[in-house]
Amino acid sequence: MSGHSKWSTIKREKGAKDAKRGAVFTKIGNMIAIAARAGTDPNMNSNLAMAIEKAKQANMPAANIQRAVDRAADKNAAVLEEITYEGIGPGGVGIIIETATDNKNRTFPEIRNVLTKNGGRIADAGSVMFQFTRKGVIRVAQTNEDALLAVLDAGAEDAVEEEGELTVFTELKNLAKVRTEIIKAGLTVTTAELQYVPNIMVEVSDTEIANKVIKQLDALDDLDDVVNIHSNADITANLL
Repeated sequence: MSGHSKWSTIKREKGAKDAKRGAVFTKIGNMIAIAARAGTDPNMNSNLAMAIEKAKQANMPAANIQRAVDRAADKNAAVLEEITYEGIGPGGVGIIIETATDNKNRTFPEIRNVLTKNGGRIADAGSVMFQFTRKGVIRVAQTNEDALLAVLDAGAEDAVEEEGELTVFTELKNLAKVRTEIIKAGLTVTTAELQYVPNIMVEVSDTEIANKVIKQLDALDDLDDVVNIHSNADITANLL
């Protein structure tokens, strides 16, 4: 099982650069604020713990993290709404766009415009979603055989080596538990989050289409209200 492509690498590299500009802090802050609705103690709220972990990995200041947590109890703070959109990109690739917004009348037109401007379109609800499965995805720094056995013993469904790390897949409900067991085994978890994992990848071998796909995903990721993007594009073409 593998729902990753060149976009995964590009997104991580881009995220590191965005963090220096502070752009990614807004996205992660929204994720923390939403997770904190279920409880502001990360020891009792695994989703909040993982969001805070992601923030720390992005070098988000502790004060920013605390402000994001405090938003959950601030009755004067703008109410964030989680909305997931579906899109079709160049070459017929499927795109799932997760957002956190205080104004969906702003967010929807922005997403629609990015999709249409870059050769795609908004899709009807459910027309793309069925191509994906919601799963826990954990990235582990170690890739040796002992590490693989350890993550499987921790309850993972599957694990594959990608880009010098293990990408570990879990059932939706088991993400926090498997993450905890992996850490107990002495392995280093670099990220742990829920993702829409493609059931089947769509190969993009044409260079022109591949560049359009990357441009579209990149433009979507630049929108402040977008917190996560998932695509079934398997980009095998050489990018310009």
